[in-house]
Amino acid sequence: MNGDTLYPIGDLARRTGLTVKAIRFYSDSGIVPPTERSPAGYRLYDIDALTRLDLVRTLRELGLDLAAIRKVLDHEVSVPEMAAAHADALEVQIRTLRLRQTVLRAVAGRGATTEELDLMHRLAKLSDGERRRLVTDFIDDTFGGLDANPEFVAMMRSAMPQLPADATPEQVEAWVELAELCTDTDFRASVRRMAERQAKDRTEGDTSGLHHALTEAVREQVGAALAAGIDPGSAEAGPVVDALSARYAQTFGRPDDTALRDWAQR
Repeated sequence: MNGDTLYPIGDLARRTGLTVKAIRFYSDSGIVPPTERSPAGYRLYDIDALTRLDLVRTLRELGLDLAAIRKVLDHEVSVPEMAAAHADALEVQIRTLRLRQTVLRAVAGRGATTEELDLMHRLAKLSDGERRRLVTDFIDDTFGGLDANPEFVAMMRSAMPQLPADATPEQVEAWVELAELCTDTDFRASVRRMAERQAKDRTEGDTSGLHHALTEAVREQVGAALAAGIDPGSAEAGPVVDALSARYAQTFGRPDDTALRDWAQR
């Protein structure tokens, strides 16, 4: 094979594995134009066109669109640069698909209604920042502007829950329940009233603050567990988490609320 060899479109199709229709499309799009035409008007391609088509086929199989491929062929970006950018984009898509899969598994497992499915999907697809803002807004609205218990409020902010990229159906369910709790008008009003009452007590000399006993219980039990070398993610931490979860649920008057238990676990 020499550099002067020209291939008709049929030969090019056999050598590249592309269809004649696809090669015509790339040719008409200016991505791989014919090198020249025969006296009868047929397209002819040289070895460079064959190489470009091989690259086009590979990039298309990897999922790149024509605009990106054109930039590579025109040397506007290198193959490694384009590969890195495309890999990042795929990572976002993969995370989204995994989360959708998890939501569907959660729906299948709990027999969710249409309304619950819509809520789970809307909340699960929020970005990490949007989820944090949802909880932060709850804390700001219920404790903002009041001198209740700064340590307790700070603890709530530091315990901000996160939904991991590889979330389990149970984590999605817990997050959705927590989100519902944070947006529950009656619950927010109840917490606000408690904060106002405790702030009033502080102005009258009672500096123990909002849920002082709960705060102390968390500090004492968690501190003791850490001092004993218990890994928070281990099975040994289970009894500590269960005890604190029960305290949280009891304090907020929602003993059956798994969202509160999940928040306490974090």
